[in-house]
Amino acid sequence: MKFKEISDFLVKTASTVFFIGYLPLVPGTFGSIAGVGLFYLLKGAAVFTYLSVILAVIVLGLVVCGRTEKLLNKKDPGCIVIDEVAGMLLALSFLPYDFKIVFLAFLIFRILDTLKPYPASRLQNRHGAVGVMGDDLVAGIYTNIVLQIILKLPLQKLV
Repeated sequence: MKFKEISDFLVKTASTVFFIGYLPLVPGTFGSIAGVGLFYLLKGAAVFTYLSVILAVIVLGLVVCGRTEKLLNKKDPGCIVIDEVAGMLLALSFLPYDFKIVFLAFLIFRILDTLKPYPASRLQNRHGAVGVMGDDLVAGIYTNIVLQIILKLPLQKLV
């Protein structure tokens, strides 16, 4: 096997999160579930460790997504799901490991990832890694803001 073939395989492995992105029907949802799984794997980790993992996933996504687009000759192919993992990790940052909150984060993230509120819609139209990753990072940040507000409200007993 040549170096380029190995390199291409590793890029596809990373961008599809170990080929989760090739699962049928809703690969973005499966990628989001992978993000939730990673969130729970990091349970009990120091804040620095959690933030380091988020940063590593974002940087890895920015490195591999554009290249995967070129390899597959398609803009933002559905099989790329590292963006959903990064977005979910951002969405869940500084939130308790409570199933109801995590489930709500998952739902809000998937809705925002679909609706693409500003500036996500503009980022989505960009080519390369920024176009792939940007909208999901925005959805993750917006999800986190919404949940942080909900948890601060007296209504939090409902969650």
